[in-house]
Amino acid sequence: MHKNFLKFLKHQLIMITVMLFITILLIFGAAEAGNNWLEKGTDLLKTYEKSSEKSGLTVEEIGAGLKDALRVGSENVVSRLGRSDGFNADSNVHIPLPKQLDTVKSVLDKVGMSALLKDLELKLNRAAEVATPKAKKIFSQAITQMSFEDVKKIYKGPEDAATQYFRGKMSPSLAKEMEPVVNKSLSEVGALQAYDSVMKEYQSVPFVPDVKADLTDHVVEKGMDGIFYYMAKEEAAIRQNPAKRTTDLLKLVFGAK
Repeated sequence: MHKNFLKFLKHQLIMITVMLFITILLIFGAAEAGNNWLEKGTDLLKTYEKSSEKSGLTVEEIGAGLKDALRVGSENVVSRLGRSDGFNADSNVHIPLPKQLDTVKSVLDKVGMSALLKDLELKLNRAAEVATPKAKKIFSQAITQMSFEDVKKIYKGPEDAATQYFRGKMSPSLAKEMEPVVNKSLSEVGALQAYDSVMKEYQSVPFVPDVKADLTDHVVEKGMDGIFYYMAKEEAAIRQNPAKRTTDLLKLVFGAK
């Protein structure tokens, strides 16, 4: 009932606005151009009516729906990845050792110390699992920055349009914000200590080349890859599957497509 009233009110306001527009043009336009202005005003009215009837949704509603989709999606992803083995046991997002450590791994494997590398790899994944819930607020803030122009492009875009927009626009700032969070989690789970142990044993082997790896950058990059991987899946599911539209706004916006 309330929605029907709002739709009726919106329609009436559009009618009044367009008719006022026509009246002004008729008053101030040249007499010989009167019929032309009237035709233009009538065409404009028809355009507004067709646009309103087509979806029944405002840009604001669509924008709020997309942001709701990202909010729900990010919450589901945080719940999935921000727990023990969220990254480590999932082959789709498991974080491997940095490529820079390939030489280290090869050398230590030969001297029977591969367990040190396995422990380090486990702790890199643990660091991502600890950091993911702490990044929830960062994602929430980023979602609010979506403009109306972005909304119009995303709404009719592919199944992961919002996620790709989010990744392209927000990744640099998100990475900057997540860096201290990940750095702290690397220390909390013992990854930095594990790395020091690995490098100590590696450097004790004669004639090995110098190797350095930035664990924080590696975990931030791979952690965000994992988050966006599942956010894209969540977005596609919300667009396709009515059962995934868990809020009234999602049902309204994606049910109208």
